[in-house]
Amino acid sequence: MHVQDSHWSSAVAAGATMSAASGGRPDGGRTTPLRVDAQRNLEHVLRAAREVFGELGYGAPMEDVARRARVGVGTVYRRFPSKDVLVRRIAEEETSRLTEQARAALGQEDEPWSALSRFLRTSVASGAGRLLPPQVLRVGVAEERGLPDHARLPQQRTQPVGELRLVPEKRAEDDAGAAELLDVVGQLVDRARAAGELRADVSVSDVLLVIATSAPSLPDAAQQAAASARLLDILLEGLRSRP
Repeated sequence: MHVQDSHWSSAVAAGATMSAASGGRPDGGRTTPLRVDAQRNLEHVLRAAREVFGELGYGAPMEDVARRARVGVGTVYRRFPSKDVLVRRIAEEETSRLTEQARAALGQEDEPWSALSRFLRTSVASGAGRLLPPQVLRVGVAEERGLPDHARLPQQRTQPVGELRLVPEKRAEDDAGAAELLDVVGQLVDRARAAGELRADVSVSDVLLVIATSAPSLPDAAQQAAASARLLDILLEGLRSRP
């Protein structure tokens, strides 16, 4: 798992500037369709960025993205004026995808444990865990005392001192996409816990950690899928409540 936030802090400002200048899209959104070749290049860049950041983390250079997309680095910068803008685009898309997967599990599974495990299996299989944005997944050891209320999610306020917890880089409500993801995953966690199928000490951050750690980056696709499935089975057993 590689989740790096060294290039994240200025993304908000960069994205806001581009949004104001381009009418809402952080990558310079247009009111007219792109030419066929320009659209194709954009798709190549986004696909390459997902692969490169998934393998190397968000600290990977833009040159690696351009090389993987088989375009010049200037082509990448024409669509994304800074690396921060590209990072934010990818992270927002992955956050949105995870949120939709969580909503689908909530709506299509009646059994609480089935809903939670379905969400985990779907998200891990998609590889989204390697692209979780830093403000959603930033784990550290935090002391309960003296920690501001906004730095703790409701599901985690009862965790003992010294345990791993989610430590948002900023208030979750400042990022609507991240807040929505945390809310929907929180519903899955609450349902499974209320049904007595999830360990009482498992929090939203634990579930996100499972997604992140169950998506190893291996050179062979078949080995990667097998390793992910095996690791997820083990982690699910660890999450489940025992009589």
